Amino acid sequence: MVDHSFTDLALAALYDHLNPWGPGDDFYLGLVREARSVLDIGCGTGRLLRRARAEGHQGRLMGLDPAPAMLVQARRARPDVEWVLGDTRVRRWDGEFDLVVMTGHAFQELVGDEEIRSCLRAVRAALGADGRFVFESRNPAARAWERWTPERIYEITADDGTPVRVWHEVQQPLTGGRVRFTETYAGAPWPTPRVCHSVLRFLDPESLTAFLAEAGLAVVEQYGDWGRSPLTPASPEIITVARRAQPGSARRIM
Repeated sequence: MVDHSFTDLALAALYDHLNPWGPGDDFYLGLVREARSVLDIGCGTGRLLRRARAEGHQGRLMGLDPAPAMLVQARRARPDVEWVLGDTRVRRWDGEFDLVVMTGHAFQELVGDEEIRSCLRAVRAALGADGRFVFESRNPAARAWERWTPERIYEITADDGTPVRVWHEVQQPLTGGRVRFTETYAGAPWPTPRVCHSVLRFLDPESLTAFLAEAGLAVVEQYGDWGRSPLTPASPEIITVARRAQPGSARRIM
C-alpha cells in the first residue's frame, strides 16, 4: 500500500522492500509501454516510471508525489524522468497525457469527498482526447482490513543489510467507508518502534462510478484482479479504466 507517512528518508528507502514488484506492477507497466505520455499520481519512489525508462520508453514520463523523501529515491535512480513534488490540488495540466495512473492503492488515500472530486477533475483535465485513467481500489466487500493484524509481521532487509520488522493494526474498522490503522516499523534505524498513522477510503463500484461520472469520466472497463478477471462481489480489487466521457459513451465491464 502507498503510505505518504513515508516522510523521512529511512522509511522511504524501505518502501520498495516492503512492496516488491508484483502482478499489479506488470499490469501498469504494460499500459505505460503503450502510451506516449504518462502521469503517475502518487508515484512514491517512482519505480513504475523508472522501469519504463530503463526499458527504453522515449516519451514523456511524469511522477507526482507529496512526499519529498519518496522523490529523493526516485530522482537518485532516474533523473531523466520528470519528478514533481505536490498533488493535484496545486498542479494542473491541460490535455497533456495519454495515460494517467494511480497505483499501489493510492486512490484510497483520498479520504474526503471533495478530495476525490478535486483529484478526478484534475485527471480529466490532464487527459488528452483519447487518454485513459487507470487505477485500483480494494473492494470493500473483500474486507482486506480484517487481515491487517499485529500477528502478521513482515520481515524485510534494509539497504544496509539490517533487518526491519513491520506490522499493521486496525484502530477503527470500516466506519463511514474509512479504515484507520497503524503501520509500525521496528529495527536498527529507530531507537524505538516507529508508528505511522493512516486512513484509507473504501468505495464500492457504484460509488466509484458516480464520482467518476460527476467529474466527466466514464468507466469503460473494470476488473476484479490483475489477471483481468470479471469484477464480482468476492473480487479483491476494483481495477478501473476510464476515459473522458463522450455523448452516448457506454460502460463495458470485463
